[in-house]
Amino acid sequence: MEQYSLFDDNKNQPLASRLRPRNLDEFVGQTHLIGEGKILRRLIDGDNITSLIFWGPPGVGKTTLAKIIANKTHSAFIEFSAVTSGIKDIKTVMQQAEDNRKLGEKTIVFVDEIHRFNKAQQDAFLPFVEKGSIILIGATTENPSFEVNNALLSRCKVFVLQSLRTEDLTALLKRAIKDERGFGNNKVNIPEEMITMIAEFANGDARSALSTLEMVILNADVDKSGTITVTKETMEQCITKKSLLYDKNGEEHYNIISALHKSMRNSDPDAAVYWLARMLEAGEDPLYVARRVVRFASEDVGLADPRALEIAVAAYQACHFIGMPECSVHLTQAVIYMALAPKSNSIEVAYLKARQDAIAQLAEPVPLQIRNAPTKLMKELNYGKGYQYAHDSEDKLTNMQCLPDSLLGREYYTPTEQGVEVKCKARLEQIKAWKEQHKND
Repeated sequence: MEQYSLFDDNKNQPLASRLRPRNLDEFVGQTHLIGEGKILRRLIDGDNITSLIFWGPPGVGKTTLAKIIANKTHSAFIEFSAVTSGIKDIKTVMQQAEDNRKLGEKTIVFVDEIHRFNKAQQDAFLPFVEKGSIILIGATTENPSFEVNNALLSRCKVFVLQSLRTEDLTALLKRAIKDERGFGNNKVNIPEEMITMIAEFANGDARSALSTLEMVILNADVDKSGTITVTKETMEQCITKKSLLYDKNGEEHYNIISALHKSMRNSDPDAAVYWLARMLEAGEDPLYVARRVVRFASEDVGLADPRALEIAVAAYQACHFIGMPECSVHLTQAVIYMALAPKSNSIEVAYLKARQDAIAQLAEPVPLQIRNAPTKLMKELNYGKGYQYAHDSEDKLTNMQCLPDSLLGREYYTPTEQGVEVKCKARLEQIKAWKEQHKND
């Protein structure tokens, strides 16, 4: 726990700390909250802050907004971390806040990583929030619906902060190079495309972007005149990547994911693994790749090998559990499996056909025999009348109509003879033959 001290000017601090925005005009991103006329900006400018929670990924400005509020408010501002503070610290703060209230002064308490507090610690705030002794500001990277007590959450306004865009980070990096708090007193030569690379590599995290820039500049070449020149070799060493091979938001990104998908579809495991490596070594989010592999498992393999979906989902879970670089082997296993699996797109074709009819005939009524009848009135209206329970029949089949009258006889699924889908085809033919034989029963 610490009493807030306003923006220490310490040149030994990391660049991200030195360049922390001092007001909303210097703040980058989150225009949906702090743009002109937006609610959070009005609350801050008017010093009308109520208890609130900032929820968002790391490095998007949660703590910075709290410090800007501290600079603007006429209230006492106390900051402490959920990582290092316990019940005793909370009680000390609450007593101080209560004393301030009796003297007519408001107290804003900022709790970083509030999700790390247990229920008892969070409950300790509740009575003081209720009676107005404190205004609570919490910051969390976790969903507050699950990590913050309902009673406390109901008394706070939640503001969702978003990952910063590449252009936001690019502007921030350029400011860091020119600002005296950054490298404004130095002559720095760094190509525009390298600034963009750093912004993309940061993946929406301002702290990561500034830390990378600082490392790149501090390790750059310096000539006799003191000019700092950032080279490609310096970039590669500092970001521990051979090169950033493609723009994760640009055309090459989509070209390479397309190359992976089509290599798997063409049953070429070598090409598939190569394109996978291109993405992962360029810093792509492994979960993005894993989601595409899950889609492929049903779109291009489907019932020709139902295990493909199990493998793909397992790979996604592995990526979620352990992340890069360890999860590269799980994705490789999944990608090779997809490439070698028999191929069938009958699942996607079936859905696309059904989708056309569903869109064209959105109002088709559900046949009465397959409607539920939970009430007496529904039974009187013949809901469920004529329903045939398949398990009661010897063959576990019935000739009951399940499609609307206007779509009777429509066929969407046409199985192939690839892999185990040949069994699906045989079973479907058996079902159709049975229904034809018993259509007049």
